[in-house]
Amino acid sequence: MAAKKKGRSRSGGRKYGTKASQKVERAMRERKQGTLRSGRSGKKVTSRKQASAIGLSEARAAGAKVPSRGRSSRKK
Repeated sequence: MAAKKKGRSRSGGRKYGTKASQKVERAMRERKQGTLRSGRSGKKVTSRKQASAIGLSEARAAGAKVPSRGRSSRKK
């Protein structure tokens, strides 16, 4: 029986690139410091989910390896 490789999906390779993880890490750090602001309104971000979403969005804009957003989360 062959040994399974850890951290790999069926298609092979990583889902997220290192650039994406750096952007999310930066956004999470800013949220913890209280300096992360949301885009249009400029309100302070306190949610961890919101902070990671901002980081992934910035990574996408920078051309990092990030899966596309799910159908349900997109605006219609």
